[in-house]
Amino acid sequence: MILLVVDMQKGLVDEDLYAFDTFIDRTVRLVDAARKNSVEVIFVQHDAGPGSGMSVGDEDFEIVDQIAPKEEEKVFVKTINSCFGNQEFKEYMEHQDDKRLMIIGLQTNYCIDCTVKSAFERGFAVIIPEGTNSTFDNDYMTGETAVRYYNEDVWEELVDAVTFEEAMTMLEE
Repeated sequence: MILLVVDMQKGLVDEDLYAFDTFIDRTVRLVDAARKNSVEVIFVQHDAGPGSGMSVGDEDFEIVDQIAPKEEEKVFVKTINSCFGNQEFKEYMEHQDDKRLMIIGLQTNYCIDCTVKSAFERGFAVIIPEGTNSTFDNDYMTGETAVRYYNEDVWEELVDAVTFEEAMTMLEE
């Protein structure tokens, strides 16, 4: 299994995210459990382009301190919503024998959604732990509605939606 941590960047991790405290707590706990149990953790950062404030070299581009990557952990940069848009990431994942991919991070209705669908199409068994993806309110729906819509409806046949406790157990096995 691989724990894929998507877009946990300083410019996105904000208290306005839906269920912020639970989301941050669970994300940190899953990353810690993966590290403790020698489960590979891969980080992906979104580069929105020069001048956006969310590009390589910008403070907001950096991964939040609570889960900052360790020296030996892989970090990939993407410029589109799906993590599989990064050719190096795509090739790395194609060579994995274990096709279980636990995906956590931001934002539910953008990069998490695209990555879930891309992983599923490539034959990965996608695991989504409860309370480990989030998003902001937008013009069309609240963050809560978006999270529930994707987690409970859109991904229903694409993922193994597990409780947080089940996810922790998976990482500890």
